[in-house]
This record gives sequence, C-alpha cells and structure tokens, in this order.
Amino acid sequence: MRTLFRNIRIFDGTANPARPGTVLVEGNRIAAVAYAPEALTPAPGDRIIDGGGTATLMPGMVEAHAHLTWGSSVEKIYHQFILPRDELKIAAWRNARVLLDHGFTSAYSAGGLADGIEPELAAAIAAGETPGPRLLPSSIERSPDADDAGDIFNGRGPEAMTGFVAHCAASGAKIVKLMISGEDALVPGSAQNVCYTPAEMAAAQSSADAAGLWLTAHCYWPEAIHLALNHDVRVLYHCSMADAASIDAMAAKKDAIFYAPGPGVSVAALEASPPPHIDMSAMKTSATERLALEAKLVPALKARGVRILIGGDYGFPFNPNGRNARDIALFVELYGFTPLEALAAATGLGGELMGLEVGQIRAGYLADLLLVDGDPTVDVAILQDADRLIAIIKDGAFHKAPASAETVGA
Repeated sequence: MRTLFRNIRIFDGTANPARPGTVLVEGNRIAAVAYAPEALTPAPGDRIIDGGGTATLMPGMVEAHAHLTWGSSVEKIYHQFILPRDELKIAAWRNARVLLDHGFTSAYSAGGLADGIEPELAAAIAAGETPGPRLLPSSIERSPDADDAGDIFNGRGPEAMTGFVAHCAASGAKIVKLMISGEDALVPGSAQNVCYTPAEMAAAQSSADAAGLWLTAHCYWPEAIHLALNHDVRVLYHCSMADAASIDAMAAKKDAIFYAPGPGVSVAALEASPPPHIDMSAMKTSATERLALEAKLVPALKARGVRILIGGDYGFPFNPNGRNARDIALFVELYGFTPLEALAAATGLGGELMGLEVGQIRAGYLADLLLVDGDPTVDVAILQDADRLIAIIKDGAFHKAPASAETVGA
C-alpha cells in the first residue's frame, strides 16, 4: 500500500525552512515530494494521513553517539554501570526500542560495554526480530590500560591493535571505538593523557581500512585530537580542550570528519542529585569545565564548516536513553544554533554519518519519517515529548501508527 501525507508542513532535513506540501511513500522509499501550491494526487487504494495543516513531517532522527549497552533508559534506571551479560542484553534490546519510540530511526554506536552484543542486536533489528533504529554497531570502547600486549582488548603495541581490529571485524562490528584521551569525569586529570602511540594508531588505521571499518575516538587533549586526525578517525567525540591549532586541523579535514561534542551528559551531570554514598564531584567539575570550553569551541568549528552532530552519552542513570532529543535543544541554548541548524544536525547530517539514504525527505530516500504534532522548526523542545510523535515510520513501516487514516476508494 502507498501512503500519502497531506495537509502537512515538511521539514526536509536540511537548512530549508518547513513548507506546506505532500509526501508519497511507496514500499520502503519516499516516492515523491511536492510543495504547495503543487500537490500529489492520491490513487485508489492509497492510505491518506492528513496532518490537519498543523503537523510536521520530518526525517527520523539520528543518534550519533549511541550507547545502547549503557543500561539505563527512561523506562528502567540501573544504579550501577556494569551489569551481568544477560541483563546487559535485555537492557540493550530495551534501549533500542526506547530510542525508536522517541523518534530515533538510526543510531551510530560510540562503543559498547561488552564484546559482541551490539552486532547481535543490529542483526536482530535488521531481521525484524526486535524493534529498534538502524544500528551501526561498535566494538567495546578500547583503552590500552593493561600491560599484557597479548590482550587485544586493552594491550599495548601495534600487534595488539591489529588483533583487536581483526576481532571487531570478525564479530560483525562496523565501528572501532578508541579512547585516545582519558576521562576527567572518572579519573580527574586524565583527559590530558594520550593513550595511544602513533604506531598503534597507524596499525588501527591500516587494519580498519583493510576490513572496511570506521574508526571513532574519544579525545579531549590537542595531541589526542591531532593523533585522531592524522590516522583517519571519522568521528571525534568531545574535543573540549582543543586549541587554535586543533581547530585549524579539524577545519582542514571538515569534509572527512564529523564532530559530536556531547553536551547532554554534562548538563545532566550538573543537574543530578545523587544519594550521599555516590560522589559525583569529579564528574560535576569536569562537566562545568567542558561546557565552558565547548561554548567557544563548538561555534568556532561550526563557523569553519565542520559537521557537528548531536549525541550526549545517554545511558547513565542520571542521563538515560530516551532523552536523546534533548541535545537538539542544547545546541540551540548552548551553542547558538538556530532550530533549523540543530534539526539538520539531528537528521540530514546524521544521514551523512550513517552513510545511508536517510535523514532527508527526498524522493528515492528511505522512508524513515516522523509526523510531529506541531512545528519543531520553531520549538525543538517538542521532540522531547514522545506523545507529540503522531507517527513513527522506519523503512516504510509504521512503528507507531497515527490514530486515524483513510484509504482512497475503501
């Protein structure tokens, strides 16, 4: 059955303003798009969804920093980070469905907590065995903090790195996540540590290229940023401590890289009120410092044309999966993005990141769509309310169907 959306505003996933129009979906693709005063004419048997002139059709959102194995979601909070493997799988499967319930039809993983779970989840989603976004699965987040070079998960040396990437490819991962910097929120002062050598990064680069995998990196310190850029890391997360030379280097590679600052976790950490036995002081201090640095860094990179994506380390108990659309509002509030620019970061640019024909409303693109009650190009905050999502469509099928529709000729 074909589906025709009419009496809608269309946000197409780019910097174009929302405009009245009609959209036709056939199979799993967008068949045609027309903007007023032109309109698409329904045919017998077409399902008609009428937006009443107030609803907005937009692309499904893309989470560019997904952590589906970080257990907590808006439906279930875990007050510990490490879970038994069986429970971790249950949480990951739940989190995938929660993301889709909240309008995220694609997810680019920024690392898993356990080996092999994400590739298994991605396969289950692709097979239709469980609901979830299109998922590009990652390895575990690798940090070389063990002395045994024979341990591919955290050993030192080019050989260990090559073995790790080969393992990732064999497991079905599409992304290799490297912790090139430490993390001040967990170990104060460690963000200035550079965790890999150029030889190790060269081994990661060559073996990932050979296996057809993408490299992503957690990095703060300028030396770590340059190490990532020099070895074809595709997505750089955080980068809060970037200096002028780092900014220049990122801008020079703007057509080859993506950047995701991750404000969601910082804001949530500052808002958190943990019980007395949980000390979040280091995390709150780090969050304050990062937000101050990123308030200058992100606009500077945006002005230089670097592709900047949403994604804020959702999955902590104080920052659960399902709140991911909050990053769009934070881009407006903290970084000076217009609502259109923030929405484009969450849709069109996210589609570029996925390497798929998603993230835009364009003829021939995959039909991953949201019908929203209201106009998110005016108020991006409405996307944080799942009840405002009238319909959620992934691959042409309704994950959430509208309350009413009509069929021509029925």
